[in-house]
Amino acid sequence: MTTPVCTSASDAAVSARQTRAYPLPYPSFASYVRARQPVLLRTARSLTANPSDAEDLLQTALAKTYVAWERIEDHRALDGYVRRALLNTRTSQWRKRRVDEFVCDELPEPEPAGGGDDPAERQALHDAMWRAIMKLPARQRAMVVLRYYEDLSEVQTAEVLGVSVGTVKSAVSRALGKLREDPELDVAR
Repeated sequence: MTTPVCTSASDAAVSARQTRAYPLPYPSFASYVRARQPVLLRTARSLTANPSDAEDLLQTALAKTYVAWERIEDHRALDGYVRRALLNTRTSQWRKRRVDEFVCDELPEPEPAGGGDDPAERQALHDAMWRAIMKLPARQRAMVVLRYYEDLSEVQTAEVLGVSVGTVKSAVSRALGKLREDPELDVAR
């Protein structure tokens, strides 16, 4: 036998079992739900795209029906009442939905390049490019990275490295020539 770790939780469980011994205020409601739940759930699923949302929708509509149980005069028309509650609840949810779209000047993500590129091939090309860049002398490597990976202009690259714009132009040109001759990158051409 296990001993309860939290006595207040076990006391709550015992009191919950004792309260279930009392009859429900509306036993006819419980029997109605047991009998009609599959049909009503199909209706809720036709109103939502997600089965979990349909279950939540049905539960909300049945809660509304339970609150109004005494006011419903004709219990033969319960299906229509619950269907109307389903529809009204779904309409309210739709109207209250939050819109997570914001207007911006630029698109947050660039369009993917190419339609059927293989991610493994792209990664292999990326790795080969970095291996080729690492073969460059440190100064040329710094200029290529600043120009093409950091997207700085020639003037900005010259300012960062403390050299003239002409030096950046000639060093980048020589570096690109070496990259074009690299045999690892021959596959990409």
